[in-house]
Amino acid sequence: MTKIRMNTELRNKLFNKIKNVFENEDTQEREAFLQARETFDQQYTMASALAKLVVERSYPTDDVATLRTFKKKYGSPCDVVAKDKCFYFAHSEDLDDEGETKETKSHFDFGLFGNLNGSEYSSDDGRKFAVAYYREELKAKDCNPDIFAQQSENKDNPHKTKHVDECMKALGYSGSYGSGGDQIGMAKEFDNPYYLDVIGTSYCRSRAIACTKNEYEQFETWRIAKSNLVSKHQTWIDTIQKQCDQLKIGLKAYRYLSEGIELATELGIQVDEAELIRTNSTGLTIYNPTNLASMIKGMKNKNQSREAKILARKQYEESLN
Repeated sequence: MTKIRMNTELRNKLFNKIKNVFENEDTQEREAFLQARETFDQQYTMASALAKLVVERSYPTDDVATLRTFKKKYGSPCDVVAKDKCFYFAHSEDLDDEGETKETKSHFDFGLFGNLNGSEYSSDDGRKFAVAYYREELKAKDCNPDIFAQQSENKDNPHKTKHVDECMKALGYSGSYGSGGDQIGMAKEFDNPYYLDVIGTSYCRSRAIACTKNEYEQFETWRIAKSNLVSKHQTWIDTIQKQCDQLKIGLKAYRYLSEGIELATELGIQVDEAELIRTNSTGLTIYNPTNLASMIKGMKNKNQSREAKILARKQYEESLN
């Protein structure tokens, strides 16, 4: 039989099949990523419960209710209660070099896109966490949640921007980030449980909320767990990327499909050669003779004889009766 020559479509199909296996293999790196996400969920549950305790200690629920009553009675002059999901927590249990008490504080953002280093502003770090956390959901939406990890050494470029924008849209990122609750979809679902009532200005840097050193360290442990998820995702995707780079080089060098099939077999991956050559890029089975003949016939604009037209009309009218 004649050997089937490789082409771009066959290379892409083989590449995607093998890459999919790479991504689902039970490797140490993948397990570390999944464990980091599980640990983060545990830390988030504890940290959010602690945040509620600390915030309500500074802004008692009874006071919040009273101020809301005043707002209802007197309007905007008493509009001093707002919901927020990011807070400056501070403690004064450390000493400086001179033995004086010093304040230790940092910004902790419980939102999906919250910064990982204490900044009040969103950055790629927050978005990297979001795509790692919702990786499976984004894959299901035909997005590429690994784009930041894959492009970690590259500057912004059209390819990266395209995939980042698709991920952000799928997550419900509004395009601006703050405490206004303007996210939608997954982002809104993630953020909503972490909004707490605060009294005073909505600018969190002007209202550091007192906590103990132990409480502060627990908040730091949660933020470290958030950073660790991003780090483990990067490490895992790096291993896949290295394999895929070599895979591309090999597939590009192969002249015949049988060589690609042999490679897959050597990797322990079963690939159906018949399926690869039967299916075109749209997923239609066209190389089956019957299907291909039917498709080709459908492309023809045949001239009909007068008798054929009369017969077709007669059959049409009979079908209406």
